[in-house]
Amino acid sequence: MTAPGGQKDPRTQKWIDLLHRVAREKDRTAFREIYEYFAPRVKAYAINQGISQQADELVQEVMTSVWRSADKYTDSLASVSTWIFTIARNQRIDLLRRNGRMKAEIKVETEELWQIPTEDNTISSIQELSAQRHLQASIGELPEEQMIAVRKVYYEGKTHQEVAAELDIPLGTLKGRLRLSMQKLRVMLEAKEL
Repeated sequence: MTAPGGQKDPRTQKWIDLLHRVAREKDRTAFREIYEYFAPRVKAYAINQGISQQADELVQEVMTSVWRSADKYTDSLASVSTWIFTIARNQRIDLLRRNGRMKAEIKVETEELWQIPTEDNTISSIQELSAQRHLQASIGELPEEQMIAVRKVYYEGKTHQEVAAELDIPLGTLKGRLRLSMQKLRVMLEAKEL
């Protein structure tokens, strides 16, 4: 990413500078900063790709490769995040092959195969998509009357009064159902660490 005037964006330059310090000096402080930022994002990527059981292992493999291969990074070819997530994609494939799970368990969509997250939007998109999937699955586990109330209010964007009238229930009953459903969803999502 280039800022006005032809210079790199300061955030982009920060990661380049840190990675270069790791490459040249094996600077542990620089690596720690890279690790603290990218490790949770690589873990989110692993979970989104269906390997939540091996997410920590993937993070360890990727970050070890970043430490060992920092001297191979070339900022004119890719951003630091693209480079790290290319490593993550390749390590994920290697991990699945090692565990003999490539064909049996993982369904890879053709469009996703070459999609490499970028720091700007795809990392947060992966996290949001994963959270949305868990949220939708959790909503589906609610009792029917609570599930209907949640969907009408939060997905269809209807007011409490509109939903109460549509369901032919008192407004207080609707609010009670929503309150109970929010409590149940919070418990379910905390159990999934979201």
